[in-house]
Amino acid sequence: MFVLTAATILHADVDAFYASVEQRDDPRLRGRPVIVGGGVVLAASYEAKACGVRTAMGGAQARRLCPHAIVVAPRMSAYAEASKALYRVFDDASPLVEGLSIDEAFLDVRGMRRIAGTPVEIAVRLRREVLARVGLRITVGVARTKFLAKVASGVAKPDGLLVVPPDGELSFLHPLTVERLWGVGPATADKLRGRGIRTVGEVARLPEPALVAMLGRAAGRQLHALAHNRDPRPVQPGRRRRSIGSQRALGRSPKSPDAIDAVVVGLVDRVTRRMRTAGRVGRTVVLRLRFDDFSRASRTHTLPQATAHTRTILAAVRWLLATVMPTIECKGLTLVGVAVTGLDDDIPIQLRLPFDRGCGSALDDALDEIRERFGSAAVTRAVLLGRDQGLVVPLLPD
Repeated sequence: MFVLTAATILHADVDAFYASVEQRDDPRLRGRPVIVGGGVVLAASYEAKACGVRTAMGGAQARRLCPHAIVVAPRMSAYAEASKALYRVFDDASPLVEGLSIDEAFLDVRGMRRIAGTPVEIAVRLRREVLARVGLRITVGVARTKFLAKVASGVAKPDGLLVVPPDGELSFLHPLTVERLWGVGPATADKLRGRGIRTVGEVARLPEPALVAMLGRAAGRQLHALAHNRDPRPVQPGRRRRSIGSQRALGRSPKSPDAIDAVVVGLVDRVTRRMRTAGRVGRTVVLRLRFDDFSRASRTHTLPQATAHTRTILAAVRWLLATVMPTIECKGLTLVGVAVTGLDDDIPIQLRLPFDRGCGSALDDALDEIRERFGSAAVTRAVLLGRDQGLVVPLLPD
């Protein structure tokens, strides 16, 4: 006989994190529409979101939608400190914490009833402690699976608490729109809605082979499982990320090939340094692009062996960029991103003979040491001199 387990997984997510930190630190901003970032919106308070402002929106469009908004410059060091304080509260609440980003995490509270109370009592106390110790408001979803806990917190935003009992999972999930399913972005949503499928319940009523035929094997099987709340993944403390990447919004002005190449060089430098700092290597290089018409494209290339070598990864990204340059010339470019996926620990299994002297890592090691001792701006490439390299967004440690 199948018995449902209790709802013991919490998904905790700070509301409008960057903007909330700004409102916390400056009382004049509280209750007012706040936009973090000028050229591109990095975050918006809920007062600004009520006017239609969204993250990654162009600054000019955001100001047209919300002309009375207060635009503030981002303070990444403040957000990093707030994140550290937030995770101290999470770690005090449960020994099983899986970070998703600097402002959200899963917590597993199984077996804690005697020492900490029910999952609901823990969630209430967690929200109270974050407000008291960090000065920020969080929303918490409580459910039996990670997927449903995250959906619940999304529905409960802002500043809410929503518990989905095991016997009410599908009655809660099925009326929601298809966009609530993990993996359903604008393109997949358009495909589903084009076939008259608008709710999770309508997805659930489709046979799995029909979804596979419509969306492909991986996406079809995943959506079929999630629509029935089948998500066996446990909360995994210390789970290492599967990819390391960085991206840069470019605005809508025309960009020369040299300017785009300089952005790519800066992104690759940033990504490969993070990989080496974390002791990670990877084989698959990904280039992501967004064009002036808001359409997107991605290109991937798999290297012969895993590496964190800057020159090797930069050569792969430049080759990918060359393949898509005709499209960029026709459609313009507003965002470029670089990532390395399929990461593994940098533990050499067999040493390679140095047939190609250009593939050595001595230069990377020397530059890393200089930047570690004297700061990231101590040495840079000539092509990047005088160019704005964008913001360095705080990340969870890997």
